[in-house]
Amino acid sequence: MEKLIERIILLSRWIMAPFYLGLVIALAVLLYKFGVELLHFVTHAGQFDESDTILGLLALVDLTFTGSLVIIVIFSGYENFVAKIDGSGHADWPEWMTKVDFAGLKQKLLASIVAISAIALLKAFMNLDRGVDEKQLMWLVIIHVVFVLSGVVLAWTDRLSEKSH
Repeated sequence: MEKLIERIILLSRWIMAPFYLGLVIALAVLLYKFGVELLHFVTHAGQFDESDTILGLLALVDLTFTGSLVIIVIFSGYENFVAKIDGSGHADWPEWMTKVDFAGLKQKLLASIVAISAIALLKAFMNLDRGVDEKQLMWLVIIHVVFVLSGVVLAWTDRLSEKSH
């Protein structure tokens, strides 16, 4: 009975596989949104002032960071929770993909979230002359500081746990 329960529990990890496939589809949707944003940016570039140009670039960078975040979750999550990925047959296989453990995944996720938050905050600062709501700006700053502090605390606790092992 114990062996059967352990086998069922071990096989249950495959329930996560459709989640990662769903994230691949979501990444394709993000690519579509990136294409729409890029097309808008390129076709209206002549009408943009310096601020609009920077905001357009920040929107593209924001979407790129989000895509990178999704890739990190897909590969690291699948590798850590479902099955090992054999990258030996691929010459262009990124080395980090098979080396990110759960602690590394948490750090990469939080670093990406901090970067995305920083871009949102920078966009708001770029729009100050256009009447950005001060209350909204205050909340963006608070949220960003919370993300940064969370990242510092996470890195510190991971470092402490490494020393204890």
